[in-house]
Amino acid sequence: QRQLVESGGGLVQAGGSLRLSCAASGRSFSDYAMGWFRQAPGKEREFVATISWSGGRTYYADSVKGRFTISRDNAKNTMYLQMNSLKFEDTAVYYCAAGASHIATTDSADFISWGQGTQVTVSS
Repeated sequence: QRQLVESGGGLVQAGGSLRLSCAASGRSFSDYAMGWFRQAPGKEREFVATISWSGGRTYYADSVKGRFTISRDNAKNTMYLQMNSLKFEDTAVYYCAAGASHIATTDSADFISWGQGTQVTVSS
């Protein structure tokens, strides 16, 4: 059983930056891919970024490409999402998720453990 806890959310002005963290416990962290998803009010959950078990492969949603960076530190059992040049439309609850395998994937159905989420609010 993997437990995931997000932190680092908050209120920031447009153009600002935040760094989200996701601390994992349970099964060996380096065995599986990780991802970030988000859900804005009234909208479906959407893919943000994913990273393979080693960090060697990363994929991003077009809406965040060039502004967000996903990374992981397997020694610390922690994944990160550095968010720069934040926009109002980035406002959402951000969830970290652990994949069923070591392969990075953009499909939420391939993730089997989810955190509780952290709120990111960007003021315009």
